[in-house]
This record gives sequence, structure tokens and C-alpha cells, in this order.
Amino acid sequence: MQRAMRLLEAVAEHEHGAPAKQLARETGLALPTAYHLLRTLVYEGYLRRDKGLFFLGEAAERLGSSGAQQKRRSAVAETLALWRDAIGVPVYYAMYRDGEIEVVCVSDTPGNPAVEEWADFRETGHAHAIGQCLLAQLDESARRDHLDRYPVQSITPYTVRDSHSLLRRLDRVQRMEPVTERQEYALGTVCAAIPITVGNTAATMAISLPAHQADRLPAATQQLQAAMGRLLGSLAISISI
Repeated sequence: MQRAMRLLEAVAEHEHGAPAKQLARETGLALPTAYHLLRTLVYEGYLRRDKGLFFLGEAAERLGSSGAQQKRRSAVAETLALWRDAIGVPVYYAMYRDGEIEVVCVSDTPGNPAVEEWADFRETGHAHAIGQCLLAQLDESARRDHLDRYPVQSITPYTVRDSHSLLRRLDRVQRMEPVTERQEYALGTVCAAIPITVGNTAATMAISLPAHQADRLPAATQQLQAAMGRLLGSLAISISI
């Protein structure tokens, strides 16, 4: 296994490919051993051979892509943890991907716990700040498609009553304006979500607070906006996680 990994690493160093003899020399392997491992790696799809030269194959490229994605996820998680500690609130990162609301990462503490997902976030986007913020970034057709699949329903006494009311509210949301909701998704909780739009991708960073601390919400939201502004470039890169 270690010898095969050494060969993969050696091939990765040669953008334009390398012959078996060179790879054997660079990895310190006997030529027959290198040939055997290279043939196996080609068969498994980790390498491909073209005119006597070896290149990374599709399987290896998928591994590299997965590793890069994991690295971006870790970077986002670390950033959320920093903001969580600095502002003293749970912080959420969510995206609208393939027609669905997806909460990608949540950072909280026992003292400042995240909102419990007691009703599926994907199906209740009309009720929580994350969903409303993401829907506000979509065009009218995409919004209506989402609401056709996930109709508005009252889940607390404060939830918006129907799709027409929700659509009017979303139309009033200004570009890059935070979206707030108070006990519409969970009684005893207030939330704010800040839009992040890069190209055609809708995403958001959000925070939540107990309702008895609702007076903290505007200042905490401003803190998060300021922090996001300083890291907008890296956030844009991380949109694709």
C-alpha cells in the first residue's frame, strides 16, 4: 500500500506524465515491482497510461477532489467556531443546492446551543430565517417551484400563514439585507440570516438567540456582517463545499 502511494505521489508531480523507469528511480523501487504496481493502479483506475507515460486516473482525481472538499469544509467549520466564540451565539452556514435547503455546518456550544431541528429544515424553509434568506435570493419561478414542493404550513402561532404572504415578504427583502424571524420556526427562539450570493449560488450565514435575548439580535447580526465582510473572498471560495 505504501509503495503504491509513493508511486501515485510521484506521478502527481509530473503534470505531463512520466515513464515507469523514472518513477521507479524516484520512488526507490525495483523496476519489476514498479511495473507490477503501476499495472495494478492502471487497472483500478488510479492511473492511466498513454504512449508509455503514466498520468493520474479518474479514481485518483476523485480522491483529490474529495480531499479538497474536506479541507474547505474544515476551513468553514473553523471560521464558524471563531465567530461563535466572538459573538457568543450559534452560527449556521446553509446553501440552496439542487432545489433543496441544505444546512452545511453548525457551530454551537452547550451554553449557546443551536436550534433543535424538530421540523425538517428542508420542508419548513418558509418558517426559519435560513430558508427565508435563501428563498429571497431565488427568482420568482424558483421560489414558486420550492413552495409547490414544500407548501407553507403553520408550525407555530407566529409562522407566516400562506404562500402569498410569504412571497410578498420575500419581494420586500433588499439585496444583501439580513432576514430575521421571531419564533416562526421554534417557540422561544429568534434568528437572523445574512445572504451570500456568488454567481447563481444562494447561501447564507445565520445566528440564533433565545427569545428573551431578542434585544441582542440586531447587534449580533451586525457583528456577523462585519466579520463576513472581512472574509468575503474566502467565503466565496467555500460556497462550493
